Amino acid sequence: MEGLSDIYNSYADEVKRFLICLTSNVDLAEELTQETFYQAVKSIHRYNGKCKMSVWLCQIAKHTYYNYLKKEKHSNNISVDNMMQMGMDIQSHEEQPDVEIVNRNTLISIHKEIHLLSEPYREIFLLRTSISLSFKEIGEIFDKSENWARVTYYRAKLKLAERIDPYEL
Repeated sequence: MEGLSDIYNSYADEVKRFLICLTSNVDLAEELTQETFYQAVKSIHRYNGKCKMSVWLCQIAKHTYYNYLKKEKHSNNISVDNMMQMGMDIQSHEEQPDVEIVNRNTLISIHKEIHLLSEPYREIFLLRTSISLSFKEIGEIFDKSENWARVTYYRAKLKLAERIDPYEL
């Protein structure tokens, strides 16, 4: 097994990207990434090697994020949906190409629609499109089958297609 610093160096960016997809907030994703690896260190003895290390870490990240939402909901009385809507844009300003304002508005509109999807559609869509996880890996994260991940991703795409009118973009 790799050393803890090797694991962090190998997977921290992937876990952070996953959390950015979930939270839409870069600062929160960075904070939760640290918490994820803290939790991973505490429970490294439970990792049995049946799934990829990245999948195991993303499962921890998902649970860390859900725990964060529960704490926030109790402390601030804010719903999960409001938390998602308050998040920042996924892409940082450095990563965004200089394109026409119309194209930027289109991306923002699509991004908003993605975050309006209910769970698990939103999460599965983002796992597949943002960090390119395989359907098998997505199924492992949710403790479901590869086929379940495929069908759910397909349904998420259908829901998005219903919500996005290309003539309004």
